[in-house]
Amino acid sequence: MSVMAGAAGPAVGAAAGAEPVVETTEGRYRGRTAGGVHVFKGMRYGAPTGGVNRFLPPKPPERFAGVRDALEYGDQSPQMRGPLADRGPMSEDCLRINVWTPALGEGKRPVLLWFHGGGFEAGSGSIPLYDGSNMVRRGDVVVCTVNHRLNVYGFCDLSELLGEEFAQSGNVGWLDLVAAMRWVRENIAAFGGDPGNVMIYGQSGGGRKVSLSFAGQAAAGLFHKGVVQSGSHLLVQTKEQSQALVQDLLKRLEIDPRNARDLQKVPQDELTRVQLQTMTAARYRFEPVLDGVTFAAHPWIPNAPAHTAKVPLMVGATQTELSNQLGRDERVYQMDEAALRQRLARYLPAEDIDEALTVFKATTPGGSTAEIFFKITSWRAYIRNATIMAEQRAAQNGADNPTWMYQLTWRSPAEDGRRYSQHTLDLPFMFDNVDKALHLTGPESAETKLMAETMAEAWLAFARNGDPNHSGIPTWPTYDVERRPVMLFDAPPKLALDPFREEREFMARYHPVRVTARDAT
Repeated sequence: MSVMAGAAGPAVGAAAGAEPVVETTEGRYRGRTAGGVHVFKGMRYGAPTGGVNRFLPPKPPERFAGVRDALEYGDQSPQMRGPLADRGPMSEDCLRINVWTPALGEGKRPVLLWFHGGGFEAGSGSIPLYDGSNMVRRGDVVVCTVNHRLNVYGFCDLSELLGEEFAQSGNVGWLDLVAAMRWVRENIAAFGGDPGNVMIYGQSGGGRKVSLSFAGQAAAGLFHKGVVQSGSHLLVQTKEQSQALVQDLLKRLEIDPRNARDLQKVPQDELTRVQLQTMTAARYRFEPVLDGVTFAAHPWIPNAPAHTAKVPLMVGATQTELSNQLGRDERVYQMDEAALRQRLARYLPAEDIDEALTVFKATTPGGSTAEIFFKITSWRAYIRNATIMAEQRAAQNGADNPTWMYQLTWRSPAEDGRRYSQHTLDLPFMFDNVDKALHLTGPESAETKLMAETMAEAWLAFARNGDPNHSGIPTWPTYDVERRPVMLFDAPPKLALDPFREEREFMARYHPVRVTARDAT
């Protein structure tokens, strides 16, 4: 195979009929070309994290000689098998990155770096819905997805027990993402990308990771715009909460707290199993923590992070986020009003339920009890936090606020329409991968085509210019608290001013939530 030296960068090769080869800071990787897109899978951006590296900040990957294949996705973080994981192996050698690009070593294309969903406990950057090929072909961009440490492997706060060496142990899963951003800065030019134009974006848990990246000083300067989709994360876990998890974990594993370093020796399968027991008992998760080092203050409360004030941000949610998680219970669709009130008592103070029903029934004329339930709970768990994030940026930036807010209001016909605009419905559209998610969108149609064009082009415009406006949508102003412009992604899209004012004003009485229920990822 011929390998050609780039004029101003690492060696690259993509001769006609040959497999593409790119030289990175670690060594040369061989990818594969399909449909005009060069794809490199499973490359390492960090060293294995097991054994003595467990619970410690990521280390650089080893350099290697020769050419390594990057043809298959790499391992994902250990987790319980489930719908959020891919079907591949799980190990502590999970600091992996995948790249899709139209051309190697030429041009300065926008880079889209995706953080997968699954809260902080599950998921993978390697599921088919995240395939970047269509976005690369549509937009002449470079798309990257990553795997990183999750759950106890990424967020086990041992700082109180093991001291300075483990001072950041409660946040190493997020520090993995910082390492991935650094890898992109150092290597993406060889893949045809512009290291000076990187957009980080993510949905659900991925949106939470983007939220933290705006706040964490370790990520400063490594990205240039961000999209928070259904995952505005405004508060991190307190020390008291993180220590309660650690103590319970040690107790279940029969490890004396004085010997907490022995957690590095626990077999992977056992640690994965027991940490789930700990989270289930606590009813909250291993997730980023206020450790005083990585995060010295809550990321967005009481103020938006100052050092990223001028970094463009797009933030939003779907209209009935929790019809995904809560809609799995068939009894929800048979609720009478008494049952609706009973379920709402888990989310709202009892004294507020009458007013909530009055408000949401008025804004949803003819809506079923299930739809009312999904709207109220989605506002409480997702949309309220997204609104606070936009408001915090407006307070910080005034009229010069590089923040755009959206809500996905298109109603999917899947499952006879009973999920409305559920959590994750944005993914097939903004990835331009409708054919990979018909269970979410229903059959491909003129409406799904329009939704994909509308949303994919907005994400591409934002990646290019830090502004999501394009010819397929109405003019989309930045967010301010007087007019409150919100793009409603529907078929067709609509720009509305304070479109859900009554709902927003009702929910304004509540503090932001840090979602801890394991089914709200």
